[in-house]
Amino acid sequence: MIALGCDHGGYAIKEAVKKYLEENSIEFKDFGCYSEESVDYPIYAKKVAQAVASGECEKGILCCGTGIGISIAANKVKGIRAAVVTNEFCAEMTRRHNDANILAMGGRVISEDQAVKFTKIFLETPFEGGRHTNRVNMITDIESEYCK
Repeated sequence: MIALGCDHGGYAIKEAVKKYLEENSIEFKDFGCYSEESVDYPIYAKKVAQAVASGECEKGILCCGTGIGISIAANKVKGIRAAVVTNEFCAEMTRRHNDANILAMGGRVISEDQAVKFTKIFLETPFEGGRHTNRVNMITDIESEYCK
């Protein structure tokens, strides 16, 4: 299951992504927001990040005006690797090399079509593992011996 969340600036692209998921029978849970009325993005980042970190949802997709603020907020939750994506290459590599579990995008930066394309790439690209596994472990436990 995919966790979806956005603020007002990301509402339109979240809705485009939601339509794509529905059309492709991909299960999702929409944590809001539900309109373009101004809201605070950290609320939705936390809901989606906690759903992913707890295992309730396999991956998450967050959208705000730029994708930046909502990704910073999501990354405060232990176990989350949220990455802002603005092109196809980054959408692929954030999964392949970084095992990102949340995709973040900006409704004022990319189009609805791009949001759908990046979502498809993000959901279909596997983690490569190998030499990247140790690096992902370092991200996950930055206080460990890995980074000394």
